[in-house]
Amino acid sequence: MPITRRSFLSVTALAGGGMMLGFVEPEAIAQQTAPQRPGGPPPQPPLDPRTFIKIAPDGTVTLIARNPEIGQGIRNMLPMLIAEELEIDWKTVKVEQADLDAKYGGQMTGGSRAASNNWVPMRQVGAAGRTMLIAAAAQAWGIKPEECYAKNGRVYQRSTDKSLGYGELAAKAATMTPPDVSTLTLKEANSFNIIGKPTLGVDVPDIVVGNPIFGMDFTLPGMLFAAYHKCPVFGGKVVSANVDEIKKLPGIRHAFVIEGTVPALGPVQDAEPGLEPGIAIVADSWWQAQSARKKLVVKWDEGPAAQQSSKGFAEKADEFAKGKPQRTLKNDGDVDSALKQAAKTVEAAYSYPFISHAPLEPRNNTALYKDGKLTLWSTTQLPARARQFVSKNVSIPESDITIHLLRAGGSFGRGLNSDYVGEAAAIAKHVGGVPVKLVWSREDDMTHDYYRPGGFHYLKGGVDASGKIVAWSNHFVSYGEGEKYAPTAGISPLEFPANFVPNFAMYSSNMPLMLKTGALRAPTANSQCFVMQSFIDELAHAAGKDPMQFRLDLLSSTPKVAPPSAKGQPQAQMTPYNTSRMKPVVEMVAAQSGWGKRALPKGHTLGVAFHYSFQGYFAHVAEVSVAANKALRVHKVWVVGDIGSQVINPSGAEAQVQGGIIDGLSELMHQEITLEAGRVVQTNYNQHTLLSIRQTPEIEVHFLKTDNPPTGLGEPALPPVIPAVTNAIFAATGQRVRSIPLATSGYRWA
Repeated sequence: MPITRRSFLSVTALAGGGMMLGFVEPEAIAQQTAPQRPGGPPPQPPLDPRTFIKIAPDGTVTLIARNPEIGQGIRNMLPMLIAEELEIDWKTVKVEQADLDAKYGGQMTGGSRAASNNWVPMRQVGAAGRTMLIAAAAQAWGIKPEECYAKNGRVYQRSTDKSLGYGELAAKAATMTPPDVSTLTLKEANSFNIIGKPTLGVDVPDIVVGNPIFGMDFTLPGMLFAAYHKCPVFGGKVVSANVDEIKKLPGIRHAFVIEGTVPALGPVQDAEPGLEPGIAIVADSWWQAQSARKKLVVKWDEGPAAQQSSKGFAEKADEFAKGKPQRTLKNDGDVDSALKQAAKTVEAAYSYPFISHAPLEPRNNTALYKDGKLTLWSTTQLPARARQFVSKNVSIPESDITIHLLRAGGSFGRGLNSDYVGEAAAIAKHVGGVPVKLVWSREDDMTHDYYRPGGFHYLKGGVDASGKIVAWSNHFVSYGEGEKYAPTAGISPLEFPANFVPNFAMYSSNMPLMLKTGALRAPTANSQCFVMQSFIDELAHAAGKDPMQFRLDLLSSTPKVAPPSAKGQPQAQMTPYNTSRMKPVVEMVAAQSGWGKRALPKGHTLGVAFHYSFQGYFAHVAEVSVAANKALRVHKVWVVGDIGSQVINPSGAEAQVQGGIIDGLSELMHQEITLEAGRVVQTNYNQHTLLSIRQTPEIEVHFLKTDNPPTGLGEPALPPVIPAVTNAIFAATGQRVRSIPLATSGYRWA
């Protein structure tokens, strides 16, 4: 059997008297395994219990972080959970990134699930390690384990001052059978020494001084660099290209056409439609490859996608709005009758655009194909799916593919898709025997993304004489075919305020789309919250009610619940909202912002919004001012979130919330992707702008701890900031914002 780096470390750790140990509850493994498509690999088997903890004879403890790190702090958070139960000093811990390996269970980053999926299993890893070390000490002393305890990397005998360090016990502990999960005792929250304490990111010192730790920094001896030129229209195929001339340019080693595996295009529905056709240029340096690329002369068969445009989509959506919806998603009560009887009604059309992920680090991947085996060094968020994609599209068995995980310089969901991994693999396979690093340009990254879908909402609402919402109708026009939405282009029939309005209808119509779409940070919530919380604000104004109190009254109403099914089981038409959690969050953000009780500076107004998504309950209040020339300033944002009983790393958590706010404000003002003749118009940050430091408001973050399991933070803090600001703009100007980005309506940052 060949010796890998990891197996070498395993053997040498044990031979040197060290210890490797791990433990994860099998049920937790199943929960953490990313969903597989039909025909995919079966659920992963229980983990080997010598996995996550390495203790050297000198007592040095190295903990394994199994999930990909894309900037969300997971390389801190998962080892923190282990270290807490292992009873070691966090300052002495070393962290090592895991490669893709079945022994680690499900390895994925996405959906803000890391905290909820790992809260118990990773603590069990630490508790199992502590239990085994205590047992080893008890054997050495000839006493019962109950007579010992562990603290700061040592095991102590309770009746004496006798102690042994973990390094002294590691070899013995490594020979023991891990304890059964049912026998483990996890620490109580009041005894935590690491969990809940602000903790510096393990990579921060390297980042501050610019050490090469990102995928873009990765190098190998003899490595070549590749650029990959694709049709500007998705699905376009190469008819001809001057590759023979390109091969003659300085530093160029290879130039060739890759036919790709994308099927003949109808509306794109598959989350991973295949490998796009293109021309690969491989050179001694990326600059040489990119320079040669500019001299390419390519004739493309652009295909049917060249007929699509943003203008055409908007016109088609308006046509749908005037006709009968394609389908009904939810229909409670009698909406038409309730609207006729309402004291006041409001009708509004909302829209939002496609958006690019635009991470600071463009897509990149290093690949080596040698002796029939493929090795990848990747920033993917879903390494198992990336391996599956490569196997399917590059014709290499999954068993012959190894993936090493590298830190990503941002992703926001882009790394959930594997196109760039597949391209690197295909190029490396063609070249053979030498490592090849594929690097996308910024323009590649922005024009060949899996975009956040745009959408259109045509709403009608009514309030009665007392100011309560009595009717709500929404015709949602999106992208897809028939009843199937394009990826992340759909809407839940339970989107709030569904079940809180007695007469509620949700309709839907789809337009064909020949463009890749995917998950952008807080998928669906990042757009639907803008629409729903803005229209709620419109109804509050029509009712003559304070927007904050209007929301609290709505949350105080009893949600409608569907009757049980024939078998007595609750049906799916139940609200996902837990109002007993959301309402206190809204009340707290009102108190923290001084809503209705604080004198505001002249020209300043407040806006409020809330949303539940990705297991998190969040409410925001934004303080803004708007000049006569539409120069906008967001002065401050108050944020309150309920993510359960523990905020595992408060400093990382606050940074996640601040990042979500900044992301949301970038989307609000400038970010949009538009199509003309099937081509993406925006190609760089000058057209798809990020918020600058000068434009960033003060952000005040509060967490409302509740008696619920901890949940994640990557996504749920983003959605409410957009409607909180637009509602404040209405309070300042009397003009309702119904379409974003704001720049298209003449707004700019002050």
